[in-house]
Amino acid sequence: MTEELDGLRELIRDFLAKEVVPNTDKFIEQHHVDRDLWNKAGELGLLCMSIPEEYGGGGGTFAHEAVLIEEQARVADTSWGVSLHNTIVAHYLLAYGTEEQKQKWLPRMASGEVVGAIAMTEPGTGSDLQNVKTKAIRDNDEYVVNGSKTFITNGAQADLIIVVVKTAVHEAASGISLVLVEADRPGFRRGRVLDKIGQKGQDTSELFFDDVRIPTTNLLGDTEGQGFIQLMQQLPQERLIIAVGSVAGMESAVAQTIAYTKSRHAFGKPIFSFQNTKFKLAEAATETTIARVFLDDCITKHLRGELDIPTVAMAKWWTTERAMGVADQCLQLHGGYGYMTEYPIARMWADNRVQLIYAGTNEIMKEIIARTL
Repeated sequence: MTEELDGLRELIRDFLAKEVVPNTDKFIEQHHVDRDLWNKAGELGLLCMSIPEEYGGGGGTFAHEAVLIEEQARVADTSWGVSLHNTIVAHYLLAYGTEEQKQKWLPRMASGEVVGAIAMTEPGTGSDLQNVKTKAIRDNDEYVVNGSKTFITNGAQADLIIVVVKTAVHEAASGISLVLVEADRPGFRRGRVLDKIGQKGQDTSELFFDDVRIPTTNLLGDTEGQGFIQLMQQLPQERLIIAVGSVAGMESAVAQTIAYTKSRHAFGKPIFSFQNTKFKLAEAATETTIARVFLDDCITKHLRGELDIPTVAMAKWWTTERAMGVADQCLQLHGGYGYMTEYPIARMWADNRVQLIYAGTNEIMKEIIARTL
């Protein structure tokens, strides 16, 4: 941490306290955040903080984004898909977009005018991205996109979607490309916002592409067939994002549970005074501390460009597993109140479960790790 990052944390904490926390129930009920939340965040410089200033961003690093992810986790907010917008979609554009694409889209993403999404998963294809069925067939100076995607974060509000497609239908990895699809293109339509176990305020949606015509200049990158390589290069940062949220969530869960067990009484004394409570919290605090040390080392390596794929796979797998375990123990120590959604620990428990699944399941993470053994 630096003085600059400390100041940013205070700004973010105030913003979340004013604009997100009071609206949590509202976001959950309507299954999306208010659209003007993006604009308000853009005005404060909280969007695209790690994108260079020449493209409208904050000129910062992943450390700036990590502060926002941590503060979101501390208030148990999973409705606002800002980490995907900031550190995934914007960075695909920064890394692979043409100069024209970067100038066109990144400043508008930084202001909140444009909300970004990335569409990988399909109804019949999860982690096996080489076998996506969505196609982008070239027709002179256009691509014609057909297919469907599901489980798309920011899907209901996105103005720009990076879509994983096959430009060479009969090829595997070498047939994958990424294309930019604007949400106002004829033939593009959104399906329902999906009803999930947790993260109910997030507009996770189905997307459909029916003969959507886009110019060939909407190809992300210089040549077709580079999409799988692009995905493999960017997925590690996505997995680190999940680790950041997991560890901050663990810290918040432990702090909340310590406070609760010290204030809640049973048999004439605080729940905290029982040996089982103290031992369970000691275990949770220890696992959380170990996770924080590992995470901070990963962030430091990432900032130096030294974080390798197997290590970030370890971080994603280990922190999400530990976060789920800690949330479960903390919920148990809340007793019956832990099962009530009015208590943050209940939402945290439900929201955490998907972290073992998305950005590559934890079983896939173990496969990645095992290849290096």
